[in-house]
Amino acid sequence: MNVAIIVAAGSGSRIGSDKPKQFLEIHGKPIIIHTLERFASCDAVDGIVLVLPSDDVESFWETANRFSIKKITKIVAGGNTRAESVRNGLIAVSEQTEIVAVHDGARPLISLIEITRTIASAEKNGAACLVASVTDTIKEIADEKIVRTVDRSRLRRALTPQAFRLDILKKAFENADLSEAITDECYLVEKLGFQIACVKGSPLNIKVTNPEDLILAELFLNKG
Repeated sequence: MNVAIIVAAGSGSRIGSDKPKQFLEIHGKPIIIHTLERFASCDAVDGIVLVLPSDDVESFWETANRFSIKKITKIVAGGNTRAESVRNGLIAVSEQTEIVAVHDGARPLISLIEITRTIASAEKNGAACLVASVTDTIKEIADEKIVRTVDRSRLRRALTPQAFRLDILKKAFENADLSEAITDECYLVEKLGFQIACVKGSPLNIKVTNPEDLILAELFLNKG
């Protein structure tokens, strides 16, 4: 059994809205619904644990039913940080789970093939991260001055989902100091010394963080 933890407990303050970004609507649907539809329709995903702000946990069941979202097994409250929210979702995952795929709820442009390939890679390798190439020239700076140009050929942007065998992800969180600035699960698994396979993803798989991201997501999301 494979379970997706969809993390959508943030406030979305950077997007300049009173409403958390995951609840902003595109083509008549909240962003989180667009994301959930992708995972619910993916054959590689058997269940979904959704992590939301505590005030929205109970009421969201009605929203999920209204949009006919299937496969949600539990909705749990997030923590003060993303890492704490993922940990809360992980606690709700069944022990019968083989692979856990963690995904940002504000990445509605994820494709079914990306989900499927990342989970398949985790089944084979134990851990897998969806990545995209770095296309800009990268500069290292110090004191507001350029120190050097970084070789981008070996650099990749980490996307989500990131997928892991349940035992690996649990061990990573058991050994984690959640007070650290932890921005993804691979960071914790890397600290175990475990090798993580890379899966090529699309640069369109953006995280809606700023107002311009919302415009791009609106352009590329299916209006149907």
